[in-house]
Amino acid sequence: MSLLEQYEQQYAALIAEITAHIGRLQQNASERSELCSKIDASLSEAQELLEQMGLEVRELNPAQRSSFNGKLQVAQAELKRLQVEYKQTKDKLRAQANGFTTLDLADSGSYYEDVGISNDQRQRLLDNSERIERTGNRLTEGYRVAVETEALGAQVLNDLHHQRETLQGARARLRETNADIGRASRTLNTMMLRALREKVVLYGVGVCFVVAVGVSLYLTFAPSSSAATS
Repeated sequence: MSLLEQYEQQYAALIAEITAHIGRLQQNASERSELCSKIDASLSEAQELLEQMGLEVRELNPAQRSSFNGKLQVAQAELKRLQVEYKQTKDKLRAQANGFTTLDLADSGSYYEDVGISNDQRQRLLDNSERIERTGNRLTEGYRVAVETEALGAQVLNDLHHQRETLQGARARLRETNADIGRASRTLNTMMLRALREKVVLYGVGVCFVVAVGVSLYLTFAPSSSAATS
């Protein structure tokens, strides 16, 4: 995309924004001061863009320059129309605030004759105005979708945060459970070793007892057997 085309897109977006703000001037009394500041800044920026576009058009070859000159004239006429519409809207609102009724300051047909553009350029200007209005509607819709998407993203992040906290809590409980199982395993091993030692001791005592009984029986009956033989 060339620099001139970028300027065109920026200019179209600015015109759509200015048109939307002018429309809101008559609806939002509480925001009029802020809207006027935004419109003034946007009009100045649009004028600077037109000047930059004019400089870029001068660098084009003659064939392209002729085509873009027509577009530039249409853009300049559109900006002039918005400036007049903005002034009329402010005058009308000022008159309404003062309690007076006013007539339209200029007729659109006589305005187009004053700026001196041809019927073809006028039609192109009207088509461009329609495209700008559609662009403004798309921008408004895109902004609404972006706000909804942002809200949905915030909700998803909040849910993920809660899930992360739940997972961290489950992991902590799992570590505690593993520690408890380790302690229980060590206790069970200790008890098994103690039972094994006690069993060995018991077997040893049993063997000693059997040996002692055997020795006692031998000592008891052995002399008797010797005497009988004699």
